Amino acid sequence: MSSISPQQLSAIATEFGTPVYVYNGEKIKEQYQKLVSAFQGIDTRFFYASKALTNIHILKHIDSLGCGIDCSSINEVKLALHAGVKPEKILYTSNGIAFEEIEEAVSYGVHVNIDSLSNLEKFGKKFGNSYPIGVRMRPNILAGGNLKISVGHEKSKFGIALEQLDILKEIVTAFNINIKTLHIHTGSDIKDPDVFIAGIKVLADLVPHFTDLQVIDLGGGFKVPYEPDGEETDMAAIGRKLKNYLETHLFQSGKKYQLWFEPGKFMVSECGYLVTRVNVLKESHSVVIAGVNSGLNHLIRPMFYEAYHHIVNISNPTGEEKIYTVTGYICETDTFASDRKLHEVREGDLLVFYNAGAYGFEMSSNYNSRYRPAEVFYNNGTAKLIRKREEWSDLLKNQVPLR
Repeated sequence: MSSISPQQLSAIATEFGTPVYVYNGEKIKEQYQKLVSAFQGIDTRFFYASKALTNIHILKHIDSLGCGIDCSSINEVKLALHAGVKPEKILYTSNGIAFEEIEEAVSYGVHVNIDSLSNLEKFGKKFGNSYPIGVRMRPNILAGGNLKISVGHEKSKFGIALEQLDILKEIVTAFNINIKTLHIHTGSDIKDPDVFIAGIKVLADLVPHFTDLQVIDLGGGFKVPYEPDGEETDMAAIGRKLKNYLETHLFQSGKKYQLWFEPGKFMVSECGYLVTRVNVLKESHSVVIAGVNSGLNHLIRPMFYEAYHHIVNISNPTGEEKIYTVTGYICETDTFASDRKLHEVREGDLLVFYNAGAYGFEMSSNYNSRYRPAEVFYNNGTAKLIRKREEWSDLLKNQVPLR
């Protein structure tokens, strides 16, 4: 497995300061190759869900591997284009947005998924059948690590409800819309391969209603192991089961469809490290707190999702193991880990948060008027700065004087 050693992380912290996000390009490549290998024998395309991490150098690297880019906003589309990704390798899946954003996506020539009847009708009125599109359906499947990251259930805001199929068909017929893709996405942190079989069964029932169909899109949501002995989605099992279903059911009519996925966290989570420095130790009879020079403004997932991140003291790897609560420097309860066993922690030590590549920097903020950290790309033994650490002027640059 591709990983960055503690010695390399320590050297990067010395060169670029802390806190700092570090991304391993070789690990991203390894994850992409897992996907390609798992779906051999199936006509499959992958689009990296860039909402996980949008730094343009990461997008360029992923594009160089042959992977497409999936976008959740028009600005993500523009970032992908800016990174040099060709429009035909970009997928834009809208969600609750103004129709003008869809119009702009069409002007760039990218693949477009529409997730509301309202925008579908507006699209039909303007474009008719001149621009093939996809529709995102709500599959009524409850899946994912928790409700906050489950997006396919019957009360979800995402997608067009299956119960509205007749209305959907009326709009498609009225404006002769060319539906080339049926899309669903059920959630994140899915480890059960049968969830994807349930999803494709939902779409298979819809296939006969769309004569121009070319693509079946099952979204993403593959689980990565956060704890050292944690489980990962068995991609090979998903590949085998989907191939069997396609060959025994969906392809029986003689027409074959391309399969699309949008892996995000699976591609970049394990490539990322957040390197922090211990500011202060607080000891009492009930707890020892290690306060680091970061907080929920840099890594919100533990507070937002109660997500687990493995933490290692790389400054004292042979020290006696003790129990700590690791906290941040924000004036909220920003506890990264409670009752965590670490090698003895001293003020000034470097604590590394693993699996920090997805939704780490991407969800960061300037809360408490703190600067966002630098980002470093590590590939082929070389570390390069790909985003400089913010400074005082960054907090003021968009504020304007009153006149």
